[in-house]
Amino acid sequence: MTHDIVGAGWGFPVKTGQTGGIRLVTREREIEEAIRLILATAPGERPMRPEFGCGIHEYVFAPVDGATAGRMAFEVKESLTRWEPRIRVESVLVYPSTDPLGSTLLIDIQYTILGSVDPRTLVFPFYTIPAEGS
Repeated sequence: MTHDIVGAGWGFPVKTGQTGGIRLVTREREIEEAIRLILATAPGERPMRPEFGCGIHEYVFAPVDGATAGRMAFEVKESLTRWEPRIRVESVLVYPSTDPLGSTLLIDIQYTILGSVDPRTLVFPFYTIPAEGS
């Protein structure tokens, strides 16, 4: 793998390291945390970069069905393509978890780090708010 395109960054959530400085993460872990940060940030949350993030937060109150899953998969792929240039997104699948309330969607992201032939997977849980009476 080409490590020079990956680099190092702050761990998320931000913590102190063993020497008292900010904990850094490197290589594959840094990219994984960057992906999670993109997905966990709603556009408009960052005042100095209002476009940053992923539009999946618009679906918190949406029904847990195939149409919602398709729109969310599109949002995830678009945001990762835009905000994480160190990866190539191979596929995004969104499906309900086995949560008894039916309020959790799992976002399964298949990606490859550029300069690598090692396919990687990240599963991001997305929690919805079930409709009244469901």
